[in-house]
Amino acid sequence: MKLSDLIRVKHGFAFKGEHFVDEPTSDVLLTPGNFAIGGGFQDTKLKFYRGPVPEEYILKPGSLVVTMTDLSRAADTLGYGAVVPKHHQRRYLHNQRVGLVEVLQPKKVSKAWLHYLMRTSEYRAWVVGSATGSTVRHTSPSRICDFEFDLPAIQVQEEAATVLDALESRIDLLRQTNATLESIAQALFKSWFIDFDPVRAKAENREPDGMDAATAVLFPAEFEESAQGLIPKGWRLGKFGDLAELAKGSVNPLAAPDEEFEHYSLPAFDAEQLPVFERGETIKSNKTRVPAGAVLQSKLNPHIPRVWLPSRIGETAVCSTEFLPWVAREAASSELVYCVLAGASFEASVRTLVTGTSNSHQRVKPDQVAALDLTVAPGSIARAFTDAARPLLGKVGENRLQAKTLTELRDSLLPRLISGRLRLPETRRQIEEITA
Repeated sequence: MKLSDLIRVKHGFAFKGEHFVDEPTSDVLLTPGNFAIGGGFQDTKLKFYRGPVPEEYILKPGSLVVTMTDLSRAADTLGYGAVVPKHHQRRYLHNQRVGLVEVLQPKKVSKAWLHYLMRTSEYRAWVVGSATGSTVRHTSPSRICDFEFDLPAIQVQEEAATVLDALESRIDLLRQTNATLESIAQALFKSWFIDFDPVRAKAENREPDGMDAATAVLFPAEFEESAQGLIPKGWRLGKFGDLAELAKGSVNPLAAPDEEFEHYSLPAFDAEQLPVFERGETIKSNKTRVPAGAVLQSKLNPHIPRVWLPSRIGETAVCSTEFLPWVAREAASSELVYCVLAGASFEASVRTLVTGTSNSHQRVKPDQVAALDLTVAPGSIARAFTDAARPLLGKVGENRLQAKTLTELRDSLLPRLISGRLRLPETRRQIEEITA
């Protein structure tokens, strides 16, 4: 079959830039940046819109959409499909760089199955191979619809989609759980070290919320004046460099071509925050050594915050020179350093340090980051925070590894399920063996 026998792809609307806004609204313009590498939807890098909307360009939850444009140097999401999520507050709008897939023969083809067909290597090779453009790559409805494939029976399609949806749901649940765990850790950090909630509670003769007596006793019950305003009594003004120091040491992987390196790169962070294992001969430039316990902060384009707390760091770990590997000093911990770097107020301060005029080439200098002001708590409170945050952030790392295992399973099953060569009983056994 050709896709043109079963579907059509409808262009989106050219929404006017004068109505784009930075603050969240109920209307979100779907763009290629909302498609995950490998397919599927990611609720990040959202572009908000406040203006008139033609009714036919409001996407319904469950709609299948496909990317029509991507950058030539990556082509990571060009042509991939994704399903519009259901959201109780947001409307998703059909932007011109995204195509809406309309099924013409629902008795012959399942929309859910089409979603996964658009994630197969054969389909991707067709779309990317027929794309046009030098700086920006484009595909078109006609190129997408010219893709040829073998169409299984509708029952086989539905079985395949059911299995793949179940795996996708497990992966999404792990990601949602991680978002919750991250938010809990950050909320705890903000409460203790930014808003000083336990100190305020004790100053008002109240018990600090959600805190046992052994932890509460560590906090003072009053504030004192400082050059930066009121701070908890016994705390001090300091710098980020008091908590962490920058690890140094350049590595040339090409000098060890047969050695396998644990490579922390910007693309790896953006994909799933897990390192890629590569032989030295495939890594073409010098890297920075990543010591045990390091927290990685991107110095490139700080308007896109990238702070990475690796769960396990091996002996051959290296990172892009665009990362700053910070190592906690004795009075701090990796978890505390991570929460400082990833905190909203600290990230805002980092954005004020940028050099460079182009948005795509702005950087911060490590000595400037180290010199940013902080209120430093006594070591007993830092240790108590670490004890509370470590299980939360450690679980995040475990969930990422499990999500990777499930993603690899999904990708290995995908071509055989889509073609009908692998049936449900055999697939279920494989899933049970991996997820047991």
